[in-house]
Amino acid sequence: MEAPPAHPPPAKQSFLRRNKYVLPLLLTINVSAAAYLFLKLKEKDAEADKATPAAIPPAAPTAPLVEPSPSLAPAITEPVKPRDPIPEDQQRELFKWILEEKRKVKPKNRDEKKRIDEEKAILKQFIRSTSIPAI
Repeated sequence: MEAPPAHPPPAKQSFLRRNKYVLPLLLTINVSAAAYLFLKLKEKDAEADKATPAAIPPAAPTAPLVEPSPSLAPAITEPVKPRDPIPEDQQRELFKWILEEKRKVKPKNRDEKKRIDEEKAILKQFIRSTSIPAI
């Protein structure tokens, strides 16, 4: 006796076909969350606009809300010592490096290009000068 012919297995469907409700549900949740956050931020901006500095009375105390902890703030016992001046050779090398970095910058508009060109001209003057002014 012959066995009945075997049926081929059914074609496997994609995840989205099997779960038709998943994608619309996820999209609805995401849009709802985005709208909620947008409205909350808009409310905060509106509240911030209402509380202008003119609305605060001039006699209001201006003390900080949180006092700094003495354990967090280090005690300064020595005055700050001035650092040694940078030698001219190192300053020139620094100016050359800055100039190279300015050349790599891609300006976004005419004003920015003009500003960068002015800065590069000043750097070139410093590099070419015989003495560099002390800062």
